[in-house]
Amino acid sequence: MTASGEWNSRTLHFVGIGGAGMSGWATVAAELGANVSGSDAAESAVLESLRERGLTVYGGHLAAQLPDGESVEVVRSTAIPDDNPELVAARERGFRVMERAELLSELTALRRTIAVAGAHGKTTTTSMVAQILIDCGFDPGYLIGGELRSTGRNAAWGSGEWLVVEADESDRSMLSLNVEVAVVTNIELDHHATYGSLAELREVFRSFLEGPDQAVLPNRSDLLELRGDRAVSPFSVESLELLPGGSRFEWRGQQVKLNVPGAHNAANAVAALEAALLAGVPAPDAATAVASFAGAGRRFERLGQSRTGALIIDDYAHHPTEVAATIAAARTLQPERLVAVFQPHLYSRTERLAGDFGRALSGADLICVLDVYKARERAEDFPGVDGRLIAAAAADSGAGREVLWLPDFDSAREQLNRLLRAGDVCLILGAGDVRTLGEDLAVEPSS
Repeated sequence: MTASGEWNSRTLHFVGIGGAGMSGWATVAAELGANVSGSDAAESAVLESLRERGLTVYGGHLAAQLPDGESVEVVRSTAIPDDNPELVAARERGFRVMERAELLSELTALRRTIAVAGAHGKTTTTSMVAQILIDCGFDPGYLIGGELRSTGRNAAWGSGEWLVVEADESDRSMLSLNVEVAVVTNIELDHHATYGSLAELREVFRSFLEGPDQAVLPNRSDLLELRGDRAVSPFSVESLELLPGGSRFEWRGQQVKLNVPGAHNAANAVAALEAALLAGVPAPDAATAVASFAGAGRRFERLGQSRTGALIIDDYAHHPTEVAATIAAARTLQPERLVAVFQPHLYSRTERLAGDFGRALSGADLICVLDVYKARERAEDFPGVDGRLIAAAAADSGAGREVLWLPDFDSAREQLNRLLRAGDVCLILGAGDVRTLGEDLAVEPSS
């Protein structure tokens, strides 16, 4: 464990610093006093934001960008391949190269930590916990995989005793964290390259839940049994009323009004409220605070209006369960027509879940499917797999709804500018770079 007072003697270089998580960890390391630099594949608004905070960051990867010195530590994103020139040079120079989880483990050892895990809802629930603690004067640290809209940041160290983080199951890294309060939103098989079965995934969550003093879990017997006989706060949504753009429900005698839509967000809010209660926030204060939650970046984020007056909403949904929940949430806005524009993420996920994606997308009135965002995978390893699998599945499930195959952003932009009209809600869905399409379409601020 590294004490916070020792950070000012450290030099950390982040390879993949533009990522949602890595940019936050770099920010916090700099706040702790470390000399921080980093690089990402290309220039972006994230890199510019980091520069504004005083960090030295580069667009592109070059060995010459490594800092000088003998005790440089290099932190790598899971998206960075072993042959990255900066990683190769770091090993040749004898620098310590660590996975991102190693650094997060260090950070969680410095504070009482609330860690949020689950297949869906991690970023939103983590953001809600952070928002409640901030509003109630706890000044927490937080590390979130998306921007907390109220602060405009995805990370801060704060001065309080609590740290709120996302716990990632995709590579089992959540098992390395030092956690006092564990929150599990749900468990569903998503990362097929890591887990061969749901049973294997459940055992990893069982291990995650063994260490923390307290845990917050859905009130379901199949999930509660993972905690055994240890302290647990089971949660469920009571007296839920869905409203246009929000919801109302009861929690521990409090009437709670939420200003982000969907039943799934109500469940996220109850999990966050239970975690805040365990951190010492009185229930009435927590209920008031969560009502001020304005959302997290790329989570049902209103980008603006198209030139024809359609509302453009961006969401990170990249699993069938998330896609279906986001479409259901958009229905509460009562659009004249709901348009879903989906960019599949990963060939492996597309291959396994094409049918499920098709059924999830069939809740929209007009469905547009883009080609796969490959991320860390290679197309040649998945012959015959592309977005057309999902488009075909959506057509089979769509009961006559129009389905468009738009393989690239240029064709998508042209078609959507022609098709969208006033009264439409257009969802931009996916974990890749599809947000840029939404930003191109949203030429006017939303009313």
